[in-house]
Amino acid sequence: MPEPDPDEKIDATFRNGSLTAAGIILGFSLNFISLWVSNPNDWSRVDLLPMSFLTVGIVIQVKVFADLLARDSLLAVKYDRARRLFLIGLSIVAAGMGIALLNDILGLSSMRMFG
Repeated sequence: MPEPDPDEKIDATFRNGSLTAAGIILGFSLNFISLWVSNPNDWSRVDLLPMSFLTVGIVIQVKVFADLLARDSLLAVKYDRARRLFLIGLSIVAAGMGIALLNDILGLSSMRMFG
């Protein structure tokens, strides 16, 4: 695949749509972790793995959101990098949600963390 011209720009409307989609997905990710953390059930050591996946994935999504808000995000090179990074962050969050769901299905998260 040929490298894009460093000065090539994307249309602002296209970037704005991507920014909206990234913001909505970031909002869902933050809502999921907020609901999970405020759950009254006891935490266990097994919950640390999905929580770390969720945290890392959300941090990447926030970084991408900030990158897409920058003025130079209209450069195709910067936009493509942000898009790839967002998909990585989204995959990490999805893996964290999957691990949390699997822990729940297997009953692993019912073990107490302390004691």
